Amino acid sequence: MPRLPRLSFGGAPIGNLYASVAEQDALDAVECAWRQGIRHFDTAPYYGYGLGESRLGQALAAWPRDSYTLSSKVGRRVLDADRPRTRDDGFAVEGRQAVFDYSRDGILRSVEASLQRLRTDHIDILLLHDIGALTHGERHAAVLRQALDESLPTLAELRDQGVCRAIGLGVNEEAVCLEVMPAFELDTIMLAGRYTLFEQHDSVRVMALAIRRNVAVMVAGPYNSGLLGAPGTPGHTYNYAPAGATVRARAQRFYDICARHGVEVGAAALQFPLAHPAVATVVCGLRSPAEVDSAVQRVGAPIPAALWRQLREDGLLDAGAAAP
Repeated sequence: MPRLPRLSFGGAPIGNLYASVAEQDALDAVECAWRQGIRHFDTAPYYGYGLGESRLGQALAAWPRDSYTLSSKVGRRVLDADRPRTRDDGFAVEGRQAVFDYSRDGILRSVEASLQRLRTDHIDILLLHDIGALTHGERHAAVLRQALDESLPTLAELRDQGVCRAIGLGVNEEAVCLEVMPAFELDTIMLAGRYTLFEQHDSVRVMALAIRRNVAVMVAGPYNSGLLGAPGTPGHTYNYAPAGATVRARAQRFYDICARHGVEVGAAALQFPLAHPAVATVVCGLRSPAEVDSAVQRVGAPIPAALWRQLREDGLLDAGAAAP
């Protein structure tokens, strides 16, 4: 498992997540991240149906390959779409689509295409993307069986061949991690939105198991889909959907307490996961130089211990959760 920095660049936004990003703005965001010292970059074929990987590869071509690390994902293949999309996957890209494919052949084709888009001969971390009942519903049992019998063994072969250095899962739920980890040896898990300042209850078991099995956790979605990302007031999205009144009311409590301690909520959200001994990095989705600068400032901002104590006393942090 490669050594990772505290803050990593999340590449979904430059794949036109929710809204188009101009090509130069995307490249400038990556360049800014580099200038700010960020040296790990995460992406996936799914992010803009290849656009995110292509933009990241174009930007990173300016620096030596051994001076940064990459993670990408498998489990979807990018295909041309000869008609307008009928389902909104969240990416403002036309003419292409992403389809699930957890087969050995599908994974090998996916990795080959990713290497071309990223302009590299290896990807440091390869993650099996979006398995689990949350994504696949009634097909979960069949997908899980294929993941254990075919997908993950294929990734292990690629690791043995030097195409990648580490393998793992990239998911949004704890349950599937608990199903896979005892059955297949993983190096890492990217867990999005489950071990965050806003919530820890749906990750207690996986975080403990990660420590016991020496699995590095890459925390993604630290703002819970934007809920704790905006300055001043809670965002309007949570778990990639509109946030309800109860969720926003709870989020407001974090804003109120942080304001009393002179701390920006976003800073607390980025720094909180890093206190857990299983966490190797926080992956923050970034779409512009301004967002990069903000994230770097937030992850290094001083936060008084009194803030963490008050959050715990007010029941906003789980009793056993590690705090900085």
